Amino acid sequence: MGIIGTIIIGFLAGLVAKFLHPGRDPGGFIITTLLGIVGAVVATYLGQAVGWYRAGEGAGFIGAIVGAVIVLAVWGMVARRSA
Repeated sequence: MGIIGTIIIGFLAGLVAKFLHPGRDPGGFIITTLLGIVGAVVATYLGQAVGWYRAGEGAGFIGAIVGAVIVLAVWGMVARRSA
């Protein structure tokens, strides 16, 4: 599936992560989906580094959601401190 599949999964994971991690996070829909894509990419590379996924294999939807929630939580903490 490659990078395009990771982006699509990340987009959907960002939407789900926003529902799982609601709140007054800075940024809107665009930032949330971009952070979801970043979370999917991070989950893919971390999973490959740990050995959960083979090279070229994506994290999958659940892994992308977990990565997106983590990235959203970190983003919320960083953005609150800087404001």
